[in-house]
Amino acid sequence: MTHALRFTEKDLRRLAGARSFERGLGYLSAVARLEVGDEAITATVDGTDAYEVELTEDEHSGLTGWCDCPYGREGNFCKHCVAVGMTVLGQAGSVPGRRSAAATRTRLLDGWLESRTREELLALVREQLADDRDLRRRLELRAAAAGEDTGIVRERVLRLLDTRPFARYGYVEYADAHAYGRQAAEAVTALRALTASGRAADAVEVTREALRALGRAYGEIDDSDGLIGDLTAELTEAHLDACRAARPDPVETAEWLVRYLLDEVNDANDIDLFDYRDVLGDPGLARARTLVVAAWRANPKGWAEKYLMERLLKADGDTVDALVEVHAADLAPNGHTHLVIARELEAAGRADEAMEWAERGLRETAAECGPDSDLVAFVCERHQRAGRPADAVAVRRDVLRARPSLAAYQHLRTAASAAGTWESSERTGALEVLKAIARPERDRWYGGSVLVDALLDDNDLQAAWQAATDGCVDQRQWLALADRIRDRRPADALTVYLRWIEPLRRQTGDGAYERLAELLLSARACHRALGTQAEFATYLAALRADQKRKRKLMAVLDRNGL
Repeated sequence: MTHALRFTEKDLRRLAGARSFERGLGYLSAVARLEVGDEAITATVDGTDAYEVELTEDEHSGLTGWCDCPYGREGNFCKHCVAVGMTVLGQAGSVPGRRSAAATRTRLLDGWLESRTREELLALVREQLADDRDLRRRLELRAAAAGEDTGIVRERVLRLLDTRPFARYGYVEYADAHAYGRQAAEAVTALRALTASGRAADAVEVTREALRALGRAYGEIDDSDGLIGDLTAELTEAHLDACRAARPDPVETAEWLVRYLLDEVNDANDIDLFDYRDVLGDPGLARARTLVVAAWRANPKGWAEKYLMERLLKADGDTVDALVEVHAADLAPNGHTHLVIARELEAAGRADEAMEWAERGLRETAAECGPDSDLVAFVCERHQRAGRPADAVAVRRDVLRARPSLAAYQHLRTAASAAGTWESSERTGALEVLKAIARPERDRWYGGSVLVDALLDDNDLQAAWQAATDGCVDQRQWLALADRIRDRRPADALTVYLRWIEPLRRQTGDGAYERLAELLLSARACHRALGTQAEFATYLAALRADQKRKRKLMAVLDRNGL
């Protein structure tokens, strides 16, 4: 089904940014071989080289763009993508017809291929193989998987999973990860073909090697899109299918699985031991349990050992006390493990013990990291449920005193308001805590004044202004304060805007120009409130005269009516 375009010029500008968008407009005449399909738009853009561009419209994620120029390969929506997008927008009226024509061409091609004889199709494929070495290698691998030479399959699979051809700097960057993923996917296809051809036992062995190879390579790949993670899951599934078909020795399989899951070098681990229940049977599961328990007892703080032990206990339906023992062997300094234990106990109907562990977590939290926020919320919520709001307030008060922050202040305000003690007593004490840290040498740790943030959050603007005048306040806070008081105290707000305009006069770049325009608009609003528009006009004229060589800045000011 054909449809009109879903993206606009605004979308292109947002994806590319102002600089790339403007540069892309200069490449409209360089767009060639434009094809508008139902799922993708492709074209070539002549720049330093001839670059291939593909735009894809998705109903949920919106417009995405890919280009094989250096900037595009880094995952950016480049000027070439802009040029193609703007070209298509300029021809928007013809898009439905062009998509319909593309669908017709596809149907015609399918029909033509179906009408060819076997000999004609073989000749066509051989012709393509002579010109496309990559296609030839992929088909050779499938042929080997369907034949009897497992050695060729193994060698080709491991070569497909080798990251070195894609690691230009010893690391597979985002721009190359998709190409690597497409190549590695061929390995999964070949391994499935090996199982399907009746050689599942061979597939088990080769897939084990493939899993180890991909696990060791994963840490060297930028997998921001999760493509390689998905590929690992498919490879794991191929291994499980091969095991189900081959029925290898259950004890040896259990030993391999546990070794693989405990391998610290393996960064891509998608195997769940208990997916292999039917493969392992009672003998294999018994051996796996023995190995997991021994590994955990030898290294109870190891992440893999702890995770496997937890999975083992849950799968066997063991008591919650056994799970508590596993977690208690390695308590996190921020109390998160105490929370995990508390939740397990609560789920088992042992609420009092759960609360004891949670409160113990608060007491045992290391001062340098502070308590886990979810642990604090767990304790406070249980106090509230039990009708003990004052205890919840006490917990929130202790957190604020130990690690003052706007979030801690807000949580205390919420708890004390529910208890009816915020305005009568708690707010005063909380502000005293924040005032005690409102010294330059302390506030530098927090990146501004927590006291000012709290007073702004309370909408106590007069007190916030006084605190800002007396304390250590960053640019963000000054401007937020100026925006809030502008209608009532325009003269004070104006002094703030002018103070931050001055350093921007010495800066260049789109961001600096846009920020300067915003501040000038705010300053103009203050002058209007004060009835001093003429003074602003004089100031603006002097600024424009001083900055006249910055043509892009002048354009930004013009666009904002300045």
